[in-house]
Order: sequence, then C-alpha cells, then structure tokens
Amino acid sequence: MAEWDYLKTALAAGRIGRREFMSRAAALGVSAALADSVLAGAAFAAETPKKGGHLILGLNGAASGDSLDPATYTATFAQVLGQQLYNTLTEVDEKVKVQPALAESWEGKPGAKEWIFKLRKGVTFHNGKTLTAADVVYSLNHHRAKDSKSAAKALLASISEIKASAPDEVTITLESGNADMPYIVADYHLGIGPEGTKFDGVGTGCYILESFEPGVRARTKINPNKWRSDRGFVESVETLAINDTTARVNALISGSAHLINRVDPKTVGLLKNNKKVVVHEIAGAAHYTFPMRCDMAPFDNKDFRLAMKYAIDREAIVKTVLLGHGKVGNDQPIATFDPYYAADIPQYKFDPDKAKFHLKKSGFSGQVVLTVSDGAFTGAVDAAQLFQASAGKAGITLLIDRVPADGYWDNVWLKKPFCASYWDGRPTADQMLTVVYKSDAPWNESFWKRPDFDKLLIEARAELDPAKRKQMYHDLELMIHDDSGNIIPMFNNTIDAGASKVKGFVPTPTLQMSGYRATEKVWLEA
Repeated sequence: MAEWDYLKTALAAGRIGRREFMSRAAALGVSAALADSVLAGAAFAAETPKKGGHLILGLNGAASGDSLDPATYTATFAQVLGQQLYNTLTEVDEKVKVQPALAESWEGKPGAKEWIFKLRKGVTFHNGKTLTAADVVYSLNHHRAKDSKSAAKALLASISEIKASAPDEVTITLESGNADMPYIVADYHLGIGPEGTKFDGVGTGCYILESFEPGVRARTKINPNKWRSDRGFVESVETLAINDTTARVNALISGSAHLINRVDPKTVGLLKNNKKVVVHEIAGAAHYTFPMRCDMAPFDNKDFRLAMKYAIDREAIVKTVLLGHGKVGNDQPIATFDPYYAADIPQYKFDPDKAKFHLKKSGFSGQVVLTVSDGAFTGAVDAAQLFQASAGKAGITLLIDRVPADGYWDNVWLKKPFCASYWDGRPTADQMLTVVYKSDAPWNESFWKRPDFDKLLIEARAELDPAKRKQMYHDLELMIHDDSGNIIPMFNNTIDAGASKVKGFVPTPTLQMSGYRATEKVWLEA
C-alpha cells in the first residue's frame, strides 16, 4: 500500500507526528496493533508545540460578500476565519467525539428534551467582557430569529426555550427529545459572542481580528487572554483568499502560504515528492453533489430526476476526477463509517436504458443546463463534462454553463435550477439530514420537501433504542436515495497540504482544515 509506506517514511523522517500518524493509519484501515508496532520502533523527537511565528493560510470559498457573522458562513474561507475568532459550547474531535469547549460539562434529562450546559469560568471576550450564560442565550437565539437565514436555524428549530438558569448555566428545552444535542451546539455557525453584539468578530477564540477584506484576506493576532493553553501557538495569522486550485498549490510550493485546502487529486503525487510539503489526506464524510431543484421544471418530476440519476457515470467520474482519492456515491449523504449508514440500499449505476425509460415516462424533451465552477468543488468542470457525455448516451441534452469561482455561492447555489455543490461532513446523521434535507432547512439545496421525511427525522432524534434508531435512519436515507433531487456521484477524500515546518495538523473525517480549527492547533518549526 503506497500510502502506508509513505506514512511510515514520513514518520521516520519526523515529517509527521504520533497523532497524525495514528489518525491517517486508521483512515487507511491499518490495524491499531500494526500502527502501534511501527510507532514503537520509530525514532523521532516528541512533538512539543513551539510558540511564535506568522502562519499564512491559502483557502478557497472566499467571496466579496463574506461576513464575520457566523450565521452567514457558507464556504471554507469564512468558516476557518470564524473558528479563529469564536468558540462554540462544544467541539467535535478528530475521532468524531464531542468534547468540552465553552461548556465544561453537560447533562441531558431523561427523554433528552432538556439539556443543561455548565459554562467554563474565567473566560473573557476579546473586548474584555466576561462570558456569561446571557451571552450564550443571545448568541444561540440569533439563529432562531424569525428573519434568520442561518443554516443553523434548522438545527435549532426543535428548541422551545433557551434560558440562563444560572450565571454560568444554560438550559435548552426541546419540543421533542434529541440525543445529539451536545453535537449540535458544536456546529461552526454557533460561535458565541457578547450579548447585544453585531457579530463583528468579537468572540472568545484564540485569535483577535486585526483586519478583514472580504474576498481578499484577513489578519488576526494571538489573544493574550485565551482561555485554553493547549491551543493557539502561532503569534499571528494571515488568511488569504485563493479560490483557484492551481494558485493555491503554487502558493504552497513557493512558500507564500503554509497551509492550503482542497488540493486537486491530480497534484497529490507532485506534492508528495516535494520534501518541503506534507499532504494531509483522510477518507470521511465529504461529498460532491449536483443538486436539482425539485421546485422547478423539469426537476419537479420524479421520473426525470431518476433519468438523471441513471444517466450519470459515477465510476468514470470517480476514476477521472478523484484518481483514487475517494469512492462512488449513491445519492444519500451518510458516510460508511457512520453507525447509521444504510449499507443495503441498491447502488445506482450508469444505465442508459433505464435513463431513457424514465425520461420517456417524464414526458420531457429539450435541453438541461448545468451551472458549474471549479469553485464549487475541485474538478467540477471535468465532472460536468463527463456527465454531459454519459447523459448524451441516454438521450439527454445537457448543456454546461461554466461560471467564475468568485461569487459562486452567492449567485449560483440555491438559485440556479441545476448546479454543482460540495459538503464537508457532519458528525451525526441527524445534522447532515437536518441541514440539507429537511423541508424547511435554509440549505436544502434541492428544495426537496416531504412531510413524512420530516416527521420521521424528528422521531429518530428522540429514539434512544439503537436498533430502532438505526432502522429509522435507514428509511430516511432510502427516501433521499429514491426521491430527492440530489445526485451524489462521489465521496471525496479531504486533502489539505502544508509546509513540512507546520506541525500538529490532524485531519478529521468530517471537516477540512482539521475541523476548520487548524489555525489554533498547529505550530511552526524553524
């Protein structure tokens, strides 16, 4: 296994540490016993974080309309910048386990309808104000407002009340139980700001905002009053907007960026041969999609949606676009490592005859336009061209509208009838389904609405019997697979890359850039 050999070599050379080695070995399916034996025989210096230095990130997903308000985050640039500034009540680690953050502990009452979060004492905001329960209540309610367009609104929709039950205690009461509540409050949109704030970057994070040019760059500096000693090692951070895939790689190779995201699989081999670069790759829940708006013709016809699902050659796209750095998708978004993954759902395969059958049944004849940009996901244009070719064999005329990366998420996504999109994973099945597939979700990108789906999703949250809950999620995934407007041709490995002097980076299977928190986790060696 080439990747396993590379990991052993990188470990022996000191280019990666224990944590990264174990995480990436697990992602490759290497047994813990074998990985431990390699560690035992490896001779390398213990990783001791070094303080100081200026870290430069080169990230995609930036737009001139970006905001510092966590409710507005839609793509990587803002998401990573936001995690420098804000903290959430909890966090999800690289093993997809929930961990304390601003909340040092929590307790769910029987039935999981009431949750009590005890806040960490002695935490201050960047403006010097001490964190209280009132700040948490204000910040969470920001997403629940009637006019809120926050993607987290759907996650919090079942909450009936959020109150400060003590100065350092927040009680969240739900209309129906939800066993995943500690995971929900870890969502990156739910950063906590001071009561009354306009969410202009003042949080409790390891870094304080110095300047922000939307769509261009942001600069932050270390928070001298940061509440955690195990994070925040570099002295300052510059986050650069580099939407072009090739430009990001060039920035890393030239040394003008220390960490980049969304590496093109075509360049992985080149980067691995560069001794000054380390590739951070992990298989996980990230996936690429082609959402069809079910509220617009011809996608409002189920048979036409099925025609499109049978008309795409997933194997060809995975082989050409991912080059082995991912696997075929099956039009449902739950990853194979998730305990609620439904393994028995039949796999969609390229079948021109079935596509023609459903196309004829739909009664549609004409052209379909697919709007794409490589700003949507790396290789989106190539994937669209392959889709165009396979659809043609099924008698479907697919036209490609290629648009610029800048402004894609503001001007195309959730607006055009048929486009390209991508999703980092979520730590629980409920979060993924709630954010993207529930009828009233702001980010329901295919505008697919099924009351029976919504009802079962709410029931599954409150079901504490593992077997019953698994069956519920199975049925939810099957509904999406059979009926929704989302084509999910592939699950992509998350591929970030950094300079070899960047230490402490640990890839996670749910979110790129080490859970969007690479900035506070890494340090620089001379």
